[in-house]
Amino acid sequence: MSQETLSNLLHERRRFEPPAGLASRANVTADAYAEAERDPLAFWEKAAERLSWDTRWERVLDWDDAPFAKWFVGGRLNAAYNCVDRHVEAGRGDKVAYHWVGEPPGDTRDITYAELKDEVCRAANALVELGVKTGDRVAIYMPMIPETVIAMLACARIGAPHTVVFGGFSSQALVDRIHDCDARVVITADGGYRRGAPSALKPAVDAALRHCPDVRSVLVAKRTGQDVDWTEGRDVWWDDLVGRQSTEHTPEAFDAEHPLYVMYTSGTTGRPKGILHTTGGYLVGTSWTHWAVFDLKADEDVFWTAADIGWVTGHSYIVYGPLANGATSVMYEGTPDTPHKGRWWEIIQEQKVTILYCAPTAIRTFMKWGTDIPATFDLSSLRLIGSVGEPINPEAYIWYREAIGGGRCPVVDTWWQTETGQIMISPLPGVTAGKPGSAMKALPGVSALVVDEEGEPVGPGSGGYLVLTDPWPAMLRTIWGDDERYRETYWSRFPGRYFAGDGAKLDEDGDVWLLGRVDDVMNVAGHRLSTTEIESALVSHPKVAEAAVVGANDPETGQAVNAFVILRESAGDGGPDVVKELRDHVAKEIGPIAKPRAIMVVPELPKTRSGKIMRRLLRDVAEHREVGDVTTLADSSVMDLIKEKEGQAPAED
Repeated sequence: MSQETLSNLLHERRRFEPPAGLASRANVTADAYAEAERDPLAFWEKAAERLSWDTRWERVLDWDDAPFAKWFVGGRLNAAYNCVDRHVEAGRGDKVAYHWVGEPPGDTRDITYAELKDEVCRAANALVELGVKTGDRVAIYMPMIPETVIAMLACARIGAPHTVVFGGFSSQALVDRIHDCDARVVITADGGYRRGAPSALKPAVDAALRHCPDVRSVLVAKRTGQDVDWTEGRDVWWDDLVGRQSTEHTPEAFDAEHPLYVMYTSGTTGRPKGILHTTGGYLVGTSWTHWAVFDLKADEDVFWTAADIGWVTGHSYIVYGPLANGATSVMYEGTPDTPHKGRWWEIIQEQKVTILYCAPTAIRTFMKWGTDIPATFDLSSLRLIGSVGEPINPEAYIWYREAIGGGRCPVVDTWWQTETGQIMISPLPGVTAGKPGSAMKALPGVSALVVDEEGEPVGPGSGGYLVLTDPWPAMLRTIWGDDERYRETYWSRFPGRYFAGDGAKLDEDGDVWLLGRVDDVMNVAGHRLSTTEIESALVSHPKVAEAAVVGANDPETGQAVNAFVILRESAGDGGPDVVKELRDHVAKEIGPIAKPRAIMVVPELPKTRSGKIMRRLLRDVAEHREVGDVTTLADSSVMDLIKEKEGQAPAED
């Protein structure tokens, strides 16, 4: 697709109606909005009935001690049973749960629901042998392999809350999380594959455990065959322990509010926050939204969330949501460009993927590489594509829809968070139209508002803060071990309403546009400017492949706009004339107040392994400070390249 075609689509087609064929057989109809508005608790009760409960609840919601919610009070169930056993008992054991694809080409495994059940039972028995009891926490530090899912479900099966630590995190991050939730067992692997080479994991665990003497057992899966140090009496190979266990294990039903997992999310300051999700409400929220937002047809679809299980997207839409719905998913270990830049499209072609869910940062990278790469693969199996992780700029939305979705696939641009557990704002395919860059409206059963500084709702055409006004099933219950921090962090800014720091605006139709973190909303000479909007303006220029914008302190205007851009290969090396052209383009698209003070042309942007841009590091550069911690970056050398460019950006006229 040419830049001219992209520009024409962007300016001529601002709204995409649902395909008629999809609308005629959609899982959810427009009536769901009115049904949920009439009685939201009855709506979620109906969603809960899609699961298997050992004991039915006595009360849908207890909100008497707000903001501490209890959903499906008195109900009892087992998450692992709902994800595997019940499908096998229903005669669907031969159905594939995962098409697992390793990074090295040809390294694949298909795991059926029956096989998954057997492995989860073995792992549960192994954890019991290691002395893990109901309520004990287990830390999981693993690559993207089936054993990671098996470990999570084994923990859920015996009622041991898991905390999955992303495999790209440092040993210190592992120390912090083990200490905070007092985990006594760690599950890891010798390593995984990353960009064509083995990447070790066990050494980081060994380093961490020098500071965690209370950890008594380390269960180690073999993936790469690397040599690893071994501590006798503590370390045990997965194959040796799990492999000799029985495939029979009777799951125990736990209270709906029994802790399922703790996921740590970093704040801008202070120690990581342990977000606690419990069993019943979380499983209801993730399974219903997976079924509704992606219009899942479990007997037809092959679903792929292209994320890491170490993030909440992986928990909710690789593991718990899809498995609770009996779906077939793709699980991929590697990167998008190994061994070639068409790897994702090759997987879609080979596995006949019908639904793809990925991050805007990945989409913008693919845009930079060009349409010729996906055009060489058969992507006709796709029928629905989704976006997650941050607001998607309209240009990326259009490119994604046309170049990957063939112009026929609806885009579900979803907003949610680690804390929400489930998708909260999104189009419903077959029901609502899509607008490039807009998450559209809150899902049925979800109540959201955009409010001003005083907490008053804003009208169409205005912006402010996104808040949630009512509890929802998959909501976090607290911050692990710190109820006061939970109350202060999420419920104090707008009393009685949940606020986790995102800005938003309503367009003239009343549809929601996410503006990113409030920290990323700049105040320039009294004008509130969204970094997302300025980034979108930059990326709309035909010479720009990617952009990141930060606000830097300025003695005259309070903050000033600083931009970092990656140019398309056809744009040359980005001299002063190109920089001036881009600054003028932003002024034209948004207004002179948004014109960047400086634009730095860079070869790459600092990203985590999940693809998120680390804007705080760019802010360090813009304010001429020592660059902060780079340990979570996929490639820390990127910051050295950016620092070399510092001072070369022309200043504002």
